[in-house]
Amino acid sequence: MVMRLLRPDPQSREARTPPHGGSSGADVGYDFDAIFRSCVRDVHAYAFALLRDRAAAEDVTAVAFERLFRARGRLDAGRGSPRGLLFTIARNAALDELRRRARRPVADAPAAERADARSQDELEQVERRDYVAGALAALSPRERELVLLKFHGQLSNAELARALGISETNAATRLHRALTRLRTACVAEREQVA
Repeated sequence: MVMRLLRPDPQSREARTPPHGGSSGADVGYDFDAIFRSCVRDVHAYAFALLRDRAAAEDVTAVAFERLFRARGRLDAGRGSPRGLLFTIARNAALDELRRRARRPVADAPAAERADARSQDELEQVERRDYVAGALAALSPRERELVLLKFHGQLSNAELARALGISETNAATRLHRALTRLRTACVAEREQVA
């Protein structure tokens, strides 16, 4: 379904006319299909971690790839990688969704997801994920967004800075502070359970 949103029909006007007088998608200097294959899971994971709603995460993922596809003729390699731009677009789409929800708090993961774990290793992984999810929920929305962009997006500090519209030094400082708070919150989550 997502691919139908990303590839225009060969008979459509959009497919026959390059955007903004630019070249067709084949000449833009990157392989959209390769970017899709390598990033779709990361973008979806980022959106899901931020929104905690699978349907909304799928919508944000589709919107991000659709917007990247439409912007393909305007990409400038000097301003960052397509992956960085993709996560910037996903971030904006996710923030739009959060605004539409009037910034409702992030919900806990359903108990059914935790009940599927059968072995001790799986239970430990679920517990660790719960600690991290609880710790992420304890962060401010800006800190949570920064951590998710860095780790789900796998963005460099320069790409992170571009996505947030701040300097690279400021991005690194904010990331360090957010990770310190995340570690503290993880320890607090563990102590609460124990």
